[in-house]
Amino acid sequence: MSAAMDTESTYSGYSHYSGHSKKAHRQGSRDRHKSPRSKDGSRSEKSVTIQTPPAEPLLGNDASRTEEGQDDNWGETTTAITGTSEHSISQEDIARISKDLEDSVGLDCKRYLGLTVAAVLGLLVFLTPIAFILLPQILWRDDLEPCGTVCEGLFISVAFKLLILLIGTWALFFRQPKADIPRVFVFRALLLVLIFLFVFSYWLFYGVRILDSKDTNYQGIVQYAVSLVDALLFIHYLAIVLLELRQLQPMFTVKVVRSTDGESRYYSLGHLSIQRAALVVLENYYRDFPVYNPALLTASKSRAAKHMAGLKVYNVDGPGNNASGQSRAMIAAAARRRDSSHNELYYEEADHERRVKKRRARLVVAVEEAFTHIKRLQAEEQQKAPGEMMDSREAAQAIFPSMARALQKYLRTTRQQQYHSMESILQHLSFCITNNMTPKAFLERYLSPGPTLQYDRDRWFSKQWTLVSEEAVTSGLQDGIVFVLKCLDFSLVANVKKIPFIKLSEEFIDPKSHKFVLRLQSETSV
Repeated sequence: MSAAMDTESTYSGYSHYSGHSKKAHRQGSRDRHKSPRSKDGSRSEKSVTIQTPPAEPLLGNDASRTEEGQDDNWGETTTAITGTSEHSISQEDIARISKDLEDSVGLDCKRYLGLTVAAVLGLLVFLTPIAFILLPQILWRDDLEPCGTVCEGLFISVAFKLLILLIGTWALFFRQPKADIPRVFVFRALLLVLIFLFVFSYWLFYGVRILDSKDTNYQGIVQYAVSLVDALLFIHYLAIVLLELRQLQPMFTVKVVRSTDGESRYYSLGHLSIQRAALVVLENYYRDFPVYNPALLTASKSRAAKHMAGLKVYNVDGPGNNASGQSRAMIAAAARRRDSSHNELYYEEADHERRVKKRRARLVVAVEEAFTHIKRLQAEEQQKAPGEMMDSREAAQAIFPSMARALQKYLRTTRQQQYHSMESILQHLSFCITNNMTPKAFLERYLSPGPTLQYDRDRWFSKQWTLVSEEAVTSGLQDGIVFVLKCLDFSLVANVKKIPFIKLSEEFIDPKSHKFVLRLQSETSV
C-alpha cells in the first residue's frame, strides 16, 4: 500500500498519520487485509505504527518484528512514505525569501555600524589620557621640568583609574545584543555624543594651550590627564544611572493579551521607551505564556462551519431574486438554531474531557510500568552485573516502545503532537533516566502545555516581530498607550496603565487598650 503525502507530517520521525486520505487507505486495507468489524457499530481503538528514522534505527527491529506488532486494522492508520517531495516553493516564496534576506542584511549592517562607531570612540577615549602624557615626552622632552614624587604618583592614579574605567565599560556596553530594535536607543546615543564632545573639547584645549605653547610644566600636564580620566569616570556613572538604574523602579503595569486565544499576563515596567518595553514583553512572553497551539482554535471554526453547512435556502421567487435575501435568511436561521448550539458545545467539551482523562490514565500507567524496568547500578554492582549494562540513551530506547502508543494517543487527543518529535521525547527520557527522575517528572512536560521556551526552537521561534504603535517607538511609556507586537500567526496586544499614587496614613493603637469584657446572657450555657 502506498499513499502520496502532500503535506509535511506534524509528528515527524515519531509516527505518520494521514487523516485526509482515509478512503484510499481503507480501499488498500480491504484489498489485502479484510478486517472484521463489530456488528454493534462500536468504535475500535486505532493502532499506532511508530516509524523510526532509517538512518538511525531506534531499537534495531527488523521487518518481521514490525509485522508482528501490527493488528487487524493497521491499514487504516498507516502511511507509507514514498519518494514524493514534501516541500514546494513558488515565485511568491522566492520573492519573500529575497526580501527577508535584504532586510536581514540591512539589520546586520546597522548593527555592525553601531558597534564599530562605539568601538572607535571607546578606543579614542582610552588612548587620549595616555597621549596627553606621552606627547610632551616625545616632542619637547629636553625642555620639560623634572617630574617629582607627586607627578610620579599621578601616573599610578591614571593607570588604576583607566583599568577601572575599562572594566566598567566592558561590563556595561560590550554585551551581546539580544535583539534588533527598529530605532536608535536614545540614551545610549546621547551618551556617545556627550563623550565625543567631551573628548573633542579636551583635545582642543590641549592643542591650543599645551601643544602650541609647548608648556614645560609636566606635572600640570599630567594633572590635566588625570582630570580627564576623572571626568570619564563620572560619565560612566551617569551611564549606569540612565541605562540601568532608571528603569528599575516600577512605574507602569502592562497587560499583554494574545490575540488568538486571549491568554494574558501582567508585567510591571519602569521608565522605558516603547521599543524597549516591547523587548521586555517578548522576553517574558517566551518564558511565561504557554506555547501557541493553533490546533486548539480549529474546533470553534469547524463547529460554526458545520452549523452553516446544515442550512439550505430555496429561492421561491425565481432566479432573478437578489442574493442578499438568501444571506438574511441564512443569518435568521442560524440565529434560531443558536439556542440549541450550547448543548452541542457542552457535550463536545464533556466528551473531549472524558477522552483526555481516559488516555491520560493509560499514559500514566504505561510510563510507570516502563520505569519499573530500569534500575540504576551502583559503583560496586557494575563489576558483578549479570545482565548487559546500558547507558541512559540505550535504556530510553529500550523502554520507549512500551509507552509510545499511549503517549501518541494522548498527544493527538490534546493536539500537542506537532511540538514533540520522537528524538525530543527520547532525549527527555534519557535526561530523566540519567538524573534519576520519577515517571511523574517525565510526564510533566506532556500532561500540560509548558512555556514556549520548553519546546524545540525551530517549532516556536518567530524570526521577526513587527512593532505597531501610534506613538513614536523612542518615546517613553505613558498611561493609556497601546502597542501591538505582530508575528506570522498571531499578535500580542499590550495595554499600558500607570501605577496609581498610593497614600498611606498611620494610626497608632496603644497596646494597653486591648481589654475585653465577657458578656453573659441567661440563655448562655456558660
